[in-house]
Amino acid sequence: MHSFSAADIPEDWRALLGDYFESPEWQQLQTNLRAELNTSAGMMCPEPQNFFKALTLTPLTKVKVVILGQDPYHSPGLAQGLAFSIPSNIPTNSRQFPSSLRNISKALALEGFGTLPNGDLHTWAEQGVLLINTALSVKLGVAGSHTNIGWKPLVDRLISTLAKQKPCLVWMLWGGHAQSKLPLIEAAPDQLILQSSHPSGLGVYKTDQPFLQPGARASCGHFTKANEWLMRRHETPICWVTSNEPTASVALQAKLFN
Repeated sequence: MHSFSAADIPEDWRALLGDYFESPEWQQLQTNLRAELNTSAGMMCPEPQNFFKALTLTPLTKVKVVILGQDPYHSPGLAQGLAFSIPSNIPTNSRQFPSSLRNISKALALEGFGTLPNGDLHTWAEQGVLLINTALSVKLGVAGSHTNIGWKPLVDRLISTLAKQKPCLVWMLWGGHAQSKLPLIEAAPDQLILQSSHPSGLGVYKTDQPFLQPGARASCGHFTKANEWLMRRHETPICWVTSNEPTASVALQAKLFN
């Protein structure tokens, strides 16, 4: 059985979190998670060894973009430990494929990057896109079930300290839950904060900052804006869509950067 401890968190991110591990909040999170693992380990999404996968795949020194999710997918076989990401073997035209990923793919196509070949976003994480949920676990079949288990103090400390210690990051805050973290980010200097409605379901078109315009006529432009920001700071842009033939947009950005 997996035993939850601070050692599950990569060393660089443990250093960022500092004295958090001496706090009562950390002790409470450990207690709560160990109780869940003892009683229903097989009912947790993702698997416990993947709670901190986002931090493992995206070392602190590589972070360029942060995309905040809410909690992991609670349907069987979807959660990977990366916000919005699902296994690559799930067909894009299947009912399992989440609406949020469908709309992210539409936005990418509208911005000239092409469509996602699948829902696996590991390549984003490996390029410096931190795909972090604000709750890092959920009970199978019960959305939001671990929202109050104790993840909030850990993730809030991570967000606020990351913003203060790393200038020039891009933050994509989609929906009200992600935007509730705005005060933790805007106190730090030189951060690009992009906000829109959440990309899932019908909410994608709502609010005065829609992720997609009604009828998917246009995108919020976040992926383009992120790359423009990175290039102005002499950083390599993110290759949002991996394919054998780069789209005109990706090819142009690579040319501009070089």
